Amino acid sequence: MSPRTCPCRPPLLALALTLVMAVGCREPAETAFRTSTDASSRAGLTPLPDGVLTGNEAGAVVRLDPSGGIVWRVALGREVATRPVVAGDSVIAGTVAGDLVRLALSTGTEQWRLTGEPPVLTPLVMAPGGTAVYVVAPDGAVRALAVDTGKVRWRVAPPKPDEAHLDTRRGLPSPVLAGGRLVVALGDAGLRALSLEDGGLAWQRELRNVLGLAARGDVLYASTRDQRVWALQAKDGTPLWEKGFSEELTGPPSSALGVLWVGASKEESPVLLGLDLATGQEVARVELPDRLTTAVAEVHGDVLLVPTQGRQGRLVALKRPTWERAFSLRTDTALRSQPVVIGDQVFVLGRDGRILSWKLRPPERP
Repeated sequence: MSPRTCPCRPPLLALALTLVMAVGCREPAETAFRTSTDASSRAGLTPLPDGVLTGNEAGAVVRLDPSGGIVWRVALGREVATRPVVAGDSVIAGTVAGDLVRLALSTGTEQWRLTGEPPVLTPLVMAPGGTAVYVVAPDGAVRALAVDTGKVRWRVAPPKPDEAHLDTRRGLPSPVLAGGRLVVALGDAGLRALSLEDGGLAWQRELRNVLGLAARGDVLYASTRDQRVWALQAKDGTPLWEKGFSEELTGPPSSALGVLWVGASKEESPVLLGLDLATGQEVARVELPDRLTTAVAEVHGDVLLVPTQGRQGRLVALKRPTWERAFSLRTDTALRSQPVVIGDQVFVLGRDGRILSWKLRPPERP
């Protein structure tokens, strides 16, 4: 008998099955927006309560709202290579030409500008309370500038060139605030912890070729090019533990969901390593589609977001405690900066200068 005259299932049953399949196949993430900043970018994203900030290679600083609308755009003339920092009602950004600019957060209006400074290639760090910004030059010199005026509060000379062996064409690892100190990584000169008040040397540790730093409470974590991860007491630099790996480490450490994470790769096989924060013992190992070269983020209290820098630019979501893949979002542009999470909305910056955002559905509870 023809299927036209004898359907394989009653119409109501077919409709019910269709609805069940539709519900079961719901995507875990709904695209919120995709907005271009009109130039490639390596700056990273700065979170705001109601959106994000970034900079790009065309020299623009751009503020976006949660829907992807551009609140304002300010042209600084040369590439903004590091993410802007927020101090109260203002934003401070730097350029590769050595300009430092303070902008009004609400409008982007310029409030002061310094020119003729060293290129800003290393991320700026805002002081607690937002009254000063710390600037690290490519040669390792460190300055504290008053946010309200831009005047120098203190300055620390760079290490000797034959001591640090720095490539001044590139930025240094992002400094961190840890134990009431500003900790900077200076190539072969190792780690230096500086007083926030006057830049005085609090401690120094011969930890060379640092890839990245992270701080959690009173502990400082560092990954190095010699395939090691360290945990140090932030107050004095005393080592707590160190772990070596057979894989090349590909980025800075970052803590999320109670675990220390770092990207690694061996023979073109990228992995994510999870370490116990207190001991450094490996507690997780997850294969990745491409390298992780930045920090991870967390959402919903039990999902880890891992950005990868391959051409497909996948944002991989892992569910604890097994760290199995929950889903993967493809961006078709390398992801080289940490995702920003605001509530259930996640924002990422692509190397091509696009900012992409999704609203993530809460995971199903048993």
